[in-house]
Amino acid sequence: MNRSQFDEYIRRFNEEDPTAFDDYIATDMKMLNGALEFSGVAGMRDHYENKIWPYFVEKLYISAFIGNDENVCVKMWTNFTAKMDADSLFGAVKKGEQFDFRGLILYDLNAAGKFSTITVAYNSFKNTKISGEEIEMGIPH
Repeated sequence: MNRSQFDEYIRRFNEEDPTAFDDYIATDMKMLNGALEFSGVAGMRDHYENKIWPYFVEKLYISAFIGNDENVCVKMWTNFTAKMDADSLFGAVKKGEQFDFRGLILYDLNAAGKFSTITVAYNSFKNTKISGEEIEMGIPH
């Protein structure tokens, strides 16, 4: 996978387009995100359509990319901004509260060029309260 193909996936993800998962995720994909595990397109769609996007505006930013026909590895910053007061995957949040992930993500590709495994490695996960207080959270789930 080249950078422009990956950037198209990120663009669609940032637009909350769940059909991107149909186009880029293998049906038997395995996702390991901290201690959270799920699989397949259905697992990916459930996670984002039901647990993240209803509660947060999530934007992905890629600062480094390495890719070939078998793997993609990116250095990523992800910003989550709470859309409302809610009980979320990250715990109780207030509207406007932010979370920032910084880390590396390894994508293994199958023969069709779809993501067969996704492994998320955390460097930091910071919560910024409405007051401006910053709390380093480690791995959130």
